[in-house]
Parts: sequence; C-alpha cells; structure tokens
Amino acid sequence: MTRLLDPIPLALGFVMFAIVSILFYEAGFRLGRWWQRRMPGEQEGPADMLVGSILALMAFLLAVTMGMASDRFDTRRGLVLAEANAIEGAFLQADYLPDPQADELKELLREYVPLRIAPSDPSQLPAMMAQGTELRARMWTVLASVARSGHSPDLMSALGDQLTELTNLNETRVVGGLYSRVPETVLAYLLLGSALSLGMVGYTAGLRERRSVLSAAVLIVVMGAVLMLVVDLDRPQDGLINVSQQALIDVQLRLGPPAP
Repeated sequence: MTRLLDPIPLALGFVMFAIVSILFYEAGFRLGRWWQRRMPGEQEGPADMLVGSILALMAFLLAVTMGMASDRFDTRRGLVLAEANAIEGAFLQADYLPDPQADELKELLREYVPLRIAPSDPSQLPAMMAQGTELRARMWTVLASVARSGHSPDLMSALGDQLTELTNLNETRVVGGLYSRVPETVLAYLLLGSALSLGMVGYTAGLRERRSVLSAAVLIVVMGAVLMLVVDLDRPQDGLINVSQQALIDVQLRLGPPAP
C-alpha cells in the first residue's frame, strides 16, 4: 500500500526536511528579534523553558516512534525466516506423497520460492502475489487428490498442516509488510513538530538577537537523520535498511531451479 511519503527517496526527504527546518528557524529568529525590539526584556520570560519542554517532547515521540518502526522491522525479518522454514519443510514432506504427485508438489514449491523473495521494485508485488495464490491453490489440489484416495491419512494430515502454515505465513507477511506500518499521521506529526520545534529554537535566538548557525545546523542534521531512519525502517524493501531475504534465497538454492 503506497503512502504519501513512499515515493520520496530518503536523500530527497532529508534535504526537504533540512530546507523546511532552516526556513522555520529563520522565520522564528526574525519573529523573535522583531518581538524583542518591540517588547524589550522578553528574554526573561519562559521562552527557554518552553523550548526545552518542546524539544524533550519531540525526543520522547521520536523514541516511541523509533520503537514502533523497529518492532515492525524485526517482525518482518522473523516472518521471512519462518516462511523459508515452512517452504523447506513442505518440500521435504512432499515425499509423503506417491509419485508422480510428490514430484509435482516439489516443482510447485520450486516455482513458489522466487515469488516470496521481496522484489526491489514494489510494482511487481501484485503480479507476484497473484501467482503465489495460484500456486498454493494447485498445491492444495495435489494434496486433496491424494488424501481422497486414502493414502496414509496421518502423513497427509501432517503435510496439510505444513501447507496451512505456508498459507497463514503468506497472509501474515502481506499484512506485516504492506499494512502494519507506523501510522502516516504520526510520521507527519513528527516532521511538522520537528520543524516547529526548530522554529521555536530560532525564536529564542531572536529574543537574544544572536544565533549560532553551527548549533542550528547540527540540530537540523541530527533530527533529520533520526526522522529519516524511522521512515527507512518503516519501508519494507525500499531504502538503506531492508529486510534480508537471504533465508529464502538459501532455500531457493537448496531446492534447485524450477523445470524450464
């Protein structure tokens, strides 16, 4: 499911955040300087305490959101390993079937593995998901035909449980990868709140009629980097930090390529 921020590359997002933050900081500085000249002594007011409280609140929200994104990232990574184990288990249990059904199920699993490796291009996902659904239906058809013949009911039940796990993991990965993400409103609030916080920092500097460009730049870079890290963790397969597909790739190598 594509969201508003997804089409924006991380580097461009960082640059946009930096530019907006600089504008907010400069606007806050000019406003603070104008207000100080109009109302001398404003620097003795609660502006410093207010800015400190806002920055502390933003740091807390960033930490909470980072935890949310990190938990979802770890869940996706665990699901890849679980699905790799389920596919290999189904491949091994395919020997419970008589020939030629055993070979047919193994071939279907060989075709299925590449479809479970997340592509670098998200636009390929709908077609891959549709093909995966078709292959799972064919696997169940093979198992059902053998089960109806009365062949080894206990073994057929075990293989059925394995295919059920395969089906369940598919839906869990879809939900975890496409829908279980940090709410977009939270990310938007963090971006806007961070920019407004920097505007308040500029306002405080304007009240004193002096500012530190280096301090402001460091604050903008640090906040921008943390925000982009949250956004990166929230993107399943797009960005600098991706969920490793190595477990599925290893299973694909062990199962071998599908027949041409």
